[in-house]
Amino acid sequence: MNKKIYLSSPHMSDEGYEQHYVKEAFDTNWIAPLGPNVTNFENEMAARVGIKHAAALISGTAAIHLALRAADVQQGDIVICQSLTFSATANPIIYEKAIPVFVDSDFESWNMSPKRLEEALIKYPKAKAVLVVHLYGLAADIEPIVALCKKYNVTLIEDAAESLGTTYKGQYTGTFGDYGILSFNGNKIITTSGGGMLLSNNEERIQKVRFWATQARDQARHYQHSELGFNYRMSNVVAGIGRGQLKILDLRVAKKRYIFDYYKRELGNLEGVKFMPINHWNKPNCWLTAITVTGKVKPLEIMLVLEAENIESRPVWKPMHLQPFFEKYDHIGGNVSQYIFENGICLPSDSKITDEELSRVCNLIKGLWK
Repeated sequence: MNKKIYLSSPHMSDEGYEQHYVKEAFDTNWIAPLGPNVTNFENEMAARVGIKHAAALISGTAAIHLALRAADVQQGDIVICQSLTFSATANPIIYEKAIPVFVDSDFESWNMSPKRLEEALIKYPKAKAVLVVHLYGLAADIEPIVALCKKYNVTLIEDAAESLGTTYKGQYTGTFGDYGILSFNGNKIITTSGGGMLLSNNEERIQKVRFWATQARDQARHYQHSELGFNYRMSNVVAGIGRGQLKILDLRVAKKRYIFDYYKRELGNLEGVKFMPINHWNKPNCWLTAITVTGKVKPLEIMLVLEAENIESRPVWKPMHLQPFFEKYDHIGGNVSQYIFENGICLPSDSKITDEELSRVCNLIKGLWK
């Protein structure tokens, strides 16, 4: 069988930066859910993306959950959420017994439509928060979304789990809203094996998030808890991996963009193929290269041809309003996200992929048009 080509797999630095920081944790016996690597990872990430404060947590999902709590989302509150996303964006809304309202995307960005968002805010004027996603590293059209959230006095949370390194008009995603979410899952552009981070310029709220994330233990000699807490803090060992990975973020972004450009050059002229949109205001990290395919060739045919050759690909996320668990909740918009899902495919975008492997993938796909 041919060597496996991954969709997006962990990729450690050639220089061994990660091992240096992990070894430091072992040498100093900081094998705990706090420590110098955690503090430094927070500070280094905040400085990198241009935000004042950050809290390192066990996952991006945990970061979304605590962002909702920081926004004072409570039982029965409305949270407006992008429909075209992974379920981890929406699940924490249910954790807090709040009510999700799903909003359609637009073709210009594949992310939350500002027009549909305003329709949702008019329909639900007491909405507590808006959860926008920067899908596959594509920046949402964030300026009008920020303006709408200010106009309707609603907290904006950016799910930038897939978009670390992406900029909108020169500013990093995750830094426009009240809160930003990063993920360091194994398939992300940089990884800590598992982990996430909450970004904010609000120091008081970040301190509160750190308090909640360490079981909400009060400052007392004995173990006292006046609030509900969570075991969400990142470990010092894992944070060491993150510190090393952050040093090579630019290399990973450059390779992901190279992969996108390669596919677009080789496949862009195939009948019915359209690539995910890159706008003048959007400098994406191209975490995954996604396309839509219409006409005689179907996305499933491409996936099956690649799968037979030990090559990973996958469908675009199934929108939340079409998911069995979430279909009972309101959806504002048309069928843009449904169209992208039904016709979309994510191509192998592993940062270790070689030109030879890219050529092999492209030749297999092009063969379907012959």
